[in-house]
Amino acid sequence: MQYTEKEFYHDIIDSMITALESRDLYTSGHSERVSNMAYKVCELLGLDENTKEIIHIAAHLHDIGKIGIQDAILNKKEKLTDTEWAILEKHSEIGYNILIKSKLLKDVAQIVLCHHERWDGKGYPNMLKDEDIPYGSRIIAICDSIDAMKTDRPYRKALDNDTCKEEIKKNIGIMYDPILAQCTIENWDIILKETYK
Repeated sequence: MQYTEKEFYHDIIDSMITALESRDLYTSGHSERVSNMAYKVCELLGLDENTKEIIHIAAHLHDIGKIGIQDAILNKKEKLTDTEWAILEKHSEIGYNILIKSKLLKDVAQIVLCHHERWDGKGYPNMLKDEDIPYGSRIIAICDSIDAMKTDRPYRKALDNDTCKEEIKKNIGIMYDPILAQCTIENWDIILKETYK
């Protein structure tokens, strides 16, 4: 069977995500939803094909570092303690260390490392702020937050669309790139319609 380079990449990525999802109940479907939304945002921004593909792959792999986090933390039904959160927050660095081993995934690795950085510099792991955060990481941060809010958790039900949108609005210029967040708000239905049918 002949594979295109793109098909080969996506086949490997799907295998990696399947390995993660076998351990992390929450991640099941999460990575795909985030990557679908991120790709749609990239399309709306008019990004070139190569950039769209890098961000799409990074979005699919953004939580791959959770494979290095203990099951007791990943699948805990109660809210995490501060100590447990500190351990969980290591997943972006673990993901980076996994992906950086591939010469072809260096750009993806950097985006994955920074997807929990915040526009105001209060994110992790390196407290980067505004445009020091990779562009793809800023896109994924918004999409990741949307899916986190729209997904049932053991300690709360999924939030409705209006509540999610208000949370994104409230955090424009705080957690999120103002231009990217505004684009998401203005195109909310377009970005979410294929992901949440």
